[in-house]
Amino acid sequence: MFKLTIFLVASAGLFGISRKAIRKPSSHGFFRFFAWEAILALILVNIDTWFSDPFGVLQVISWVLLTTSLFFLMQGVYLLQARGKPENTREDGTLIAFEKTSVLVTAGLYRHIRHPLYASLLFLAWGAFLKQTVWYSACLVVVATACLVATAKADERECLQHFGSSYREYMSRTKMFIPYLY
Repeated sequence: MFKLTIFLVASAGLFGISRKAIRKPSSHGFFRFFAWEAILALILVNIDTWFSDPFGVLQVISWVLLTTSLFFLMQGVYLLQARGKPENTREDGTLIAFEKTSVLVTAGLYRHIRHPLYASLLFLAWGAFLKQTVWYSACLVVVATACLVATAKADERECLQHFGSSYREYMSRTKMFIPYLY
């Protein structure tokens, strides 16, 4: 019952952040909301096993992914705020404040991948999944992954519309989530 309560309260918060995007199913925020929900559920169903067998192979890989997730999150948000020059005048109401960039960010992690923040969520999802690899966790991580790919694709459409040919050129020389791979 405690986990359900946490899920419902956290979901209400995520809904509050995403309420405008949920009304616009073509926005990246629409898909991101469902990715967040799947990741939240994944964390909660596996939370009891997070510190079991601390030196097991899957646990070590999980902690590497979770640490990488945190690094990508901090680096991505910092670069969007420091280099992206967010403007509140940007008209898209589905964007979170730091996403309202006026300059295309191509430094740091953005030099190699287009979506460090969604990569962060992917690493978080897979790190949480590896804590307990059971069928229902596998279903949740697949849903989260599919939603994050859809989020990135929708975000790219929005960025092409906002930044134009400079974003298209940027896409041609960067990967989506994992430097040099994908």
